[in-house]
Amino acid sequence: MNTLYAIGECMIELQRSATGIDYRFGGDTLNAAVYLARLLDPARLMVAYVTGLGSDSMSDEMCASWQAEGINTDSVLRLPERLPGIYMIDSAADGERSFHYWRRDSAARHWLEADDAGRVLLRLGAAHTIYLSGISLAILSPGDRELLLVALGQCRARGGRVVFDNNYRPRLWESAAVAADLYARVLANCDLALLTLDDEQALYGSSADAAADCSAAIARARAFGVGEVVVKRGAAPCMVWADGGLLEVAASPVAQVVDTTAAGDSFGAAYLAARLQGADGATAARAGHCLAAAVIGQRGAIIARAAMPAATLAQRAPAD
Repeated sequence: MNTLYAIGECMIELQRSATGIDYRFGGDTLNAAVYLARLLDPARLMVAYVTGLGSDSMSDEMCASWQAEGINTDSVLRLPERLPGIYMIDSAADGERSFHYWRRDSAARHWLEADDAGRVLLRLGAAHTIYLSGISLAILSPGDRELLLVALGQCRARGGRVVFDNNYRPRLWESAAVAADLYARVLANCDLALLTLDDEQALYGSSADAAADCSAAIARARAFGVGEVVVKRGAAPCMVWADGGLLEVAASPVAQVVDTTAAGDSFGAAYLAARLQGADGATAARAGHCLAAAVIGQRGAIIARAAMPAATLAQRAPAD
């Protein structure tokens, strides 16, 4: 069966509530994987997650929740001596959030050290699609990053797709120079780049002209050979380079922004799902905006299935 592998880290997400502290599970590529599994036809393209977890009860609960979403967990590697990471979200009145992390030695950082890691790398090399982010790379050791880069090259050499979301988090990297070098090497093996403008500016520098920075981000990705580039700009229109042309697609209106967690992850998932199902760039961008608008109108990274916009679910069809 054709498989889309999302690679990264899922953590225990803590949020304060009126009754104390609630917990959920979230992480950039995991959020995207959940939304992709909801939007794609599993009979034609299965969504699988690649990460490391412990052998504890919370890790078991994570896997069970992913399986309930239709995500294949055969490539989740267990490391009995490790535990999942934890993060807490503090949300401001305008919906913007800040994060506090406990993840320095989480199991996901060590998934390539597991006994079955070689088997998973072989699966990645033969994948239909690989989805990863800057965080997927940042949490790994330098040697493990090299192993993953080889798998990306093998995937593309065999006709698979590589999708990269830049998600740049400076605190996870040794330096900006190391991150920029790894990004360049991933983009050289990438079919679709999902770039958040703020992250591009944080890594490569910003000017007084956001439009110029957006154009620079697209040009930089295209220079590495990326055929399709999307620049996410929050409430501003996204910019899409696809099918040989540049598009600007307005964001969906939001009555009230409650929590911007997973805005970019959900946009990327809906955009990718639409493209995999044959939609053009403009239609895919509208689907991305539609899902992101629903997500930021509620608390938490993953909204209830019943809250998924009908406009995105209506596009669910067999993927190529």
